[in-house]
Amino acid sequence: MPAADSSQTISDALHTATTMLSRTSPSARLDAELLLEHVTGLSRTAFRSAPERQLPPKAGWSYQQLIKRRLQGEPVAYIRGQQEFWSLLLEVTPAVLIPRPETELVVERALAHSAKDAAIDVADLGTGSGAIAVAIAHERPAARLVAVDASKPALEIAMRNLARLQVANVTLLHGSWFAPLEGRRFDLVVSNPPYIASEDPDLAPDVRRNEPGMALISGRTGLEAIEHIVGTAPDHLAPGGWLILEHGWKQAPAVSDLLVRAGFSHVTSHTDLAGHQRVTEGSWMADSG
Repeated sequence: MPAADSSQTISDALHTATTMLSRTSPSARLDAELLLEHVTGLSRTAFRSAPERQLPPKAGWSYQQLIKRRLQGEPVAYIRGQQEFWSLLLEVTPAVLIPRPETELVVERALAHSAKDAAIDVADLGTGSGAIAVAIAHERPAARLVAVDASKPALEIAMRNLARLQVANVTLLHGSWFAPLEGRRFDLVVSNPPYIASEDPDLAPDVRRNEPGMALISGRTGLEAIEHIVGTAPDHLAPGGWLILEHGWKQAPAVSDLLVRAGFSHVTSHTDLAGHQRVTEGSWMADSG
């Protein structure tokens, strides 16, 4: 990337960065804008309204460094240290999976099964950055949430997100899936567990290289974590409680079958904005087992 000078404009910087990033990123222009936004403190709207605004030399140098990191495959969210989810800005680091838009469907389904002022009990398994728990807590302030993760570094990020967003109705617990929740039952159990097979050729190299493997890879089939959650969820769901699971775009039939065979009713898969069946849910009735 050419050295920045005092005459470089926002338009020049974005054009150069977009051209370079287009070789490796399918979202080159967006990446360039998000990174320049991070460096300058200006909004993307400001870029469009004043494209000939001069870029301060120090900002230009910092921008070059961030573009280099992106060219090496580092995700924009990790470079910026933040990612928006459910219109909430979350801190993210390589200790946690980057929250993705399709995961908002888990939140939507949880809200569909709970009234605005309901004092329900909710468990979020494998919370990572806390994205799902924070979003539900934000929308359901009377709910009592417990968010569990096996990674202590991930829980530290979740704790900082709870504090910064002033979320008071989420408790964080360290442990694997339901292990820290012995003897407790919930009205809703939600999870975005690892669901990628260890040898899945569709997993992007940059994702495999940069994001935490334990949050991505479930095992040989990709269904190991989901199988465990489905098998143990009945011991932790109140009668009529719902289990809501995110999964891979090809896994809806297998996840539905697991839920039906485990005794869940009203098993339904829901489609994300890309048209993929991404979330499957089931209800545990009092007479199911």
